Amino acid sequence: MNPRAIICDIYHTVLRVEPAPFDQEARWQALRAEFLPASSPASFAAFEEQARGRIAADHARAQAVGIVQPEVFWPDIVCAVIPEAAAWSPERLSDFMLRQADLTHRVSLQPGCAEVLRRMQQRGHFLGIASNAQPYTHRELSRAFAEAGEPEIAFDPRLCFWSYNHGFSKPNPHVSRLLTARLRQLGVAAHETLMIGDRLDNDIEPARTQGWLTWRLAPGEGLDQGTWAQLQARLAL
Repeated sequence: MNPRAIICDIYHTVLRVEPAPFDQEARWQALRAEFLPASSPASFAAFEEQARGRIAADHARAQAVGIVQPEVFWPDIVCAVIPEAAAWSPERLSDFMLRQADLTHRVSLQPGCAEVLRRMQQRGHFLGIASNAQPYTHRELSRAFAEAGEPEIAFDPRLCFWSYNHGFSKPNPHVSRLLTARLRQLGVAAHETLMIGDRLDNDIEPARTQGWLTWRLAPGEGLDQGTWAQLQARLAL
């Protein structure tokens, strides 16, 4: 395996995802007291229920015009549930969304990830992203690198697919096809591209349809599956 480009999934691949905090509701109340008006959802469960309704309506509109695996833009959902948020500064809205995301999960850097990506970058290989994500994902990623004491990896923006920017998400085949076209313009062939992800349906199978190499981040010691440390050995880094 000798790829010239690496495309990474984010959640459960670059970032380890841990469950929601045990004091989720107490944190919501603190967040509500700091950010939200009295008319805002009284509980985090109420906020999530209203958000799910807005998401379902958005997905239905997209699917009605033929968009498969539609994606929402989370700031729009927040402002629909909490209309007052539309008047906030971008910084305040970003802070709220990051804090709200922390109520649903907590992320940290996957062991061995930074080492592999840094060594590939030092070799002059292209690094990109294919992630179902939202604007707060960028801040989660930066925070995870900082908390691990690692310099943040500079992914090539030409090879980054963030679902919220496009209105559709993995496993839509247009994701890997779009990135294949961009890689071609950089002189990188499909068989020189390695997709790293944790899910067969979202990451591995769509990449294989485009002729990419794949590595599934999952227990195992096969030729195309295992940990980041096993991938490092496989790439002879």
